[in-house]
This record gives sequence, C-alpha cells and structure tokens, in this order.
Amino acid sequence: MKSLISFILILTSATSFAEVTSSSANGFSVQIEKSIPTNSQKLYQQFLNIGQWWDKDHTWFGKAEYMFLQPKAGGCFCEIDGDNQVWHMTVTFVKPNEEVRMTGGLGPLQMMGLHGGMSWKFSSIDEQNSKLTLTYNVSGYSKDGLESLAPIVNQVLQLQVDKLAAKFNKTESSH
Repeated sequence: MKSLISFILILTSATSFAEVTSSSANGFSVQIEKSIPTNSQKLYQQFLNIGQWWDKDHTWFGKAEYMFLQPKAGGCFCEIDGDNQVWHMTVTFVKPNEEVRMTGGLGPLQMMGLHGGMSWKFSSIDEQNSKLTLTYNVSGYSKDGLESLAPIVNQVLQLQVDKLAAKFNKTESSH
C-alpha cells in the first residue's frame, strides 16, 4: 500500500495546486502547493540554492546563478552582478528543513511601493515525498488596484515552484 501511495504521489507531482486565495484593490494572497518526489530535508537544501533553480527570465540581470539566499533572520534574498545589485526580499524567519519566511516586493512590486510576506513551507508526506507550500500575501496602494496583478504573480511563482520541483524530477531519477 505504501508503494502504491508513493507511486500515485510521483505521478501527480507534475501537477500542483495554485490559486489566488483572495484579491482586492489593496492586496492579494496566492498559495501554491506541490508534491515533490524527495524528502523534505533535500527539498529545503535545494531551495536554499536558489541560483540553481530560479527562472533566469525573472531576474534583473538575466542569470539565475546571480541569485542567493541567506537563511538567517535579516538575511538577503539578493541578486548580484558585479556592481549591479538587487535586494529582492529580507529573510524574517528560518526553521531549518521546515519553513523560510521573507518580506518585500518581488520584481516590479518593489517600485510600486507594495509590501509582501512570503512563506515557503516544507513538509514530509512520507520518507521519499514532500509537500511544498508557498504563500505570498501582498498589500499596498495602486491607483489601478491590485486585483489584476494577483494572477500574474501567481503564474510567476508557480513557474518558480515548478523549476524547483524539476530539480528533483531530474536528480532523483538519475540515481
């Protein structure tokens, strides 16, 4: 039975649950859940190596390897290319192998004056499978409202989750 459950989880790992959970003129929340075929400790460690999986098309300088994450309170989720530097978010909470929280506005949200709280949670489904839950709550003012941004942010974050998961679909199957 355990093998059957693991097999079903692996088959469904290509799909995930992603939705805009709420949206208004002043803010929005998105949540993405994905089952990934690896244990939660390996998933967490790969997450910390953000420059290995973040999509290069969603960086300021076009190279994901310029991205890094310092897993400590006050740590930087940053991108550095020589003198060109971006502070994407600030790490506010770290519980190793379980959760990382950050605050800030990603990408164009920064210059819009928007603020967000982001949580990446890593939980075990069983010894060989994990669930990743990404939540991003954004608030602030935009003369056009924030409702139209929510699905775009959700789509970009879904891409990042898929890129992280793809590291395990390749890595785990090659062992």
